[in-house]
Amino acid sequence: MSLFKRHWLITAGILLAIALFAAFQFKGTDKPQYFTAKVDRGDIRDVVEATGTINAVTTVQVGSQVSGTISKLFADFNSRVKSGQVVAQIDPALFEGTLLQANADYANAQANYVAAKANLVKAQATAVQTKADYERTSGLAQEGVMSQQQLDLAKANADTADAGVSAAEAQVTQAAAQAQQKRAAVSVAQTNLNYTTIHAPIDGTVIARNVDVGQTVAASLQAPTLFTIAQDLTKMQVYASTDESDVGMIRTGQNVTFKVDAYPKDTFTGLVSQIRMNATTVQNVVTYNTIIDFNNPELKLFPGMTAYITIPVANAKSVLRVPNGALRYKPDMPADQIRALYEKYGLRSGDQAASAQSSNASGAANKQYRAHAEGEKGGGGESHTPRVDVAVVWKLRPDKTLEPVRVRTGITDHTVTEVAQVLNGQLQEGDELITGSMTKAASVHPPGMGGTPPRR
Repeated sequence: MSLFKRHWLITAGILLAIALFAAFQFKGTDKPQYFTAKVDRGDIRDVVEATGTINAVTTVQVGSQVSGTISKLFADFNSRVKSGQVVAQIDPALFEGTLLQANADYANAQANYVAAKANLVKAQATAVQTKADYERTSGLAQEGVMSQQQLDLAKANADTADAGVSAAEAQVTQAAAQAQQKRAAVSVAQTNLNYTTIHAPIDGTVIARNVDVGQTVAASLQAPTLFTIAQDLTKMQVYASTDESDVGMIRTGQNVTFKVDAYPKDTFTGLVSQIRMNATTVQNVVTYNTIIDFNNPELKLFPGMTAYITIPVANAKSVLRVPNGALRYKPDMPADQIRALYEKYGLRSGDQAASAQSSNASGAANKQYRAHAEGEKGGGGESHTPRVDVAVVWKLRPDKTLEPVRVRTGITDHTVTEVAQVLNGQLQEGDELITGSMTKAASVHPPGMGGTPPRR
């Protein structure tokens, strides 16, 4: 054999070996590559998250009953005030003049009342005299000394005097009523004058001042707000907007933690004190106000701050946990192969199995695994009654084959889910569960997004 022929055979052999190696390599890539996550054991804490606003427990808006110009201010932002303390003064000049006029009118009415009473005494005296004249004239007329005409005149004078007494009595009553009316006007004028001095209604801290000296306030339609006073900033509340799907799991007395932007490293605690039934609907989203009480002894938190609230509703300690991506995974296999695997490992077979697995793959991503503590106090209890669901996870065996395991799930923190019970198959801590797969065509399904699409 010539040297050339030997070199040709060696080259051909190398090329054949490369071709066979490439063929085996490309054939091997037909097998899907799986993304897996291990089953582990640990704690799961299911929580409701919401945002809210910090408010004082009692906030009073101090207004003005009368209109006028602010002449003095005795309180400012952050001022500590006591109940009854003067915080502002409205110019009282006009109201003092009105009071003087009302007092003068009242004095005049009292004088009229005294005059009416004097007129009544005079009318009564006249009535007594005319009556005596009539009686004398009547006696003399019977004896023939006085004529009938004189008798009639005496009787008319007596009747006129009696009518004068009645008129005088009416004038006295009218004068008394006018005096009372003027006295009421004096009281109103005095009250309006008193309203020009603004007092603090409660002990607290001024958190808002809405007027300045020289500003005119008008109270014709509604009372203008001059100050806003928070009663006690050491005890405050958070008004949290909770979704209608979460409100059923919140209980009065549950422990709550929250954070604020001003102190990102600090965590504050409180208790749920009330769940208000008055719903708020914005763009078809229904929320309810959950009131959370907390102590603020250092006065670090201010009214109006935004709070990011976490309300624990269920706890599970040292339980078997599976990643949520494994609950959503469905292998890229024909239905008959999935059915065969179900029958091999003792799961439901036939169309029921395929239907159950398909339903699990499409709907598990939208399920919320919720639980709340029955009789739990302060949100810190560990006993819970979870709402369980059935799902199928796919375990990757050491020989790279798949094994379906049906489990009953418990609570979730939306990253991992509790395995409440293994219904079919075996699942232990450390087992590899499939969360996604990839084929040679670079069709990648990340963990939790299902299996590979059918190859064309």
